[in-house]
Amino acid sequence: MLDLPFDILPVILSHIDHPRHLFHTCLVNRSFYHFAAPQLYRRIAIYSWHKHGKTKAIQLFKTLSEHPSLAQYVKQLGLNTRFPKGLSSDTDDITNSVIKALGNCTNLQACSWTRDGSLNSEILQVLQELPYLEKLEINGHDQGNYNPRHLVSFSHLKTISIIMPSAGVIATLSTWFAATGHSLTSLTLICKSSTLITEEILAGISKYLYNLKYFYIAGCPKITHSGIWSVLSHNENGIRGLGLEGLSSRFDMNALAQLCLKSPVLHTLRSVTLTVHHHLPLKDWTESVLSLLASSPLEVFQIYSTGAVFESPPTAQFWRNIVSHHGSRLTRLSVHRMLIGLDSIEDICRRCTRLEQLFIVVEHEALKDLCGVLPLAQSLKVLHINFPLEAATESIPVLLPSEALEIVQHCSGTLTQLGCNTRVWQVERNVRTDETGELCVERSIARYNSPNIPEQFLVVRT
Repeated sequence: MLDLPFDILPVILSHIDHPRHLFHTCLVNRSFYHFAAPQLYRRIAIYSWHKHGKTKAIQLFKTLSEHPSLAQYVKQLGLNTRFPKGLSSDTDDITNSVIKALGNCTNLQACSWTRDGSLNSEILQVLQELPYLEKLEINGHDQGNYNPRHLVSFSHLKTISIIMPSAGVIATLSTWFAATGHSLTSLTLICKSSTLITEEILAGISKYLYNLKYFYIAGCPKITHSGIWSVLSHNENGIRGLGLEGLSSRFDMNALAQLCLKSPVLHTLRSVTLTVHHHLPLKDWTESVLSLLASSPLEVFQIYSTGAVFESPPTAQFWRNIVSHHGSRLTRLSVHRMLIGLDSIEDICRRCTRLEQLFIVVEHEALKDLCGVLPLAQSLKVLHINFPLEAATESIPVLLPSEALEIVQHCSGTLTQLGCNTRVWQVERNVRTDETGELCVERSIARYNSPNIPEQFLVVRT
């Protein structure tokens, strides 16, 4: 390693993801530390399910407050734990440490602070002073936590995500978006069957959302196609990503499709996420979706049912049409709570030649036949199989490691990740010498150990 060309080292270290591995890499020598330390601190995330999460958060902010040189490496910060609120020893020293640490993160670009009760006014005020902050994701429950008027001072954000916004936060949206609308390109509003977000609210803020490229809204039962159109109709440059999840049962997909056909707003659409209410006539709804997406250069298509699992026969024609219109571009197809027939899966794998991520629902008994069609997906990197949980009478069905490995062996050599329901494996490759003395590569599965959350667990389910 002493003879390793200096300029190759960053390329090698870029393939190390796990923080623990990067930490040990920093201890090799000064050259390794020079490249590994920025990578170690570039993205920091502490989630509520992390063991000793609060203790880790205290240690993190103490380090960043005492070592500004390390804090300057931080580009993304994510806190999903009740910190600093919720500590048994919530002292001024800890609060001061957090504020000083955040102030030292002068290169911070993205901040996510989403745990209910963890955000306060002091944190918001110090974040406002960071010159490069362009992405903010927060919990919108302000009562007893922070003054929502502080949000208005974030006037140069590109991405805003608000989870469970309260009435106080919603009341500031118009003023806030008037200040940051010129730079805002992505907006996400996530509720949980909240009636606070209304058609009138969307109409009031829509005139400031003219630069949006990505718009996602979930769990807002008061929102119909009219509210969505009020946002889309003010768009000047075209939407690239659209998510409409868990909205009103009166949402008329055909009406939205007809409005969009008269506008170029979806001519740039690359990604869409939709939910279908179980009581809707499925044939009419799917035909309306096809009309909505007729002029879109779609690359990512995600869909799920809000109620019971749909059986596969009613959707077979829909999948044929989706593949016929968009298959040559699709890189990700994600389906939840809707069974897909093997004929449809085979068609998807055969004609979607650029497909890299596939999320499907099948019966456990179909696994053997599924293995026969998966080799057709020559570019597949991520495969996640869900079994319909409604069919589980005694226990949730799981994929045995031997079954998982068999699926991997049938898939293209490009596969890096396999999941089933709540389990995820990463695909590893081991080089060995065979009986003829030739080197060969064997694939195996191992527990998923990346610090990044698998995408299937980030999809909103309302």
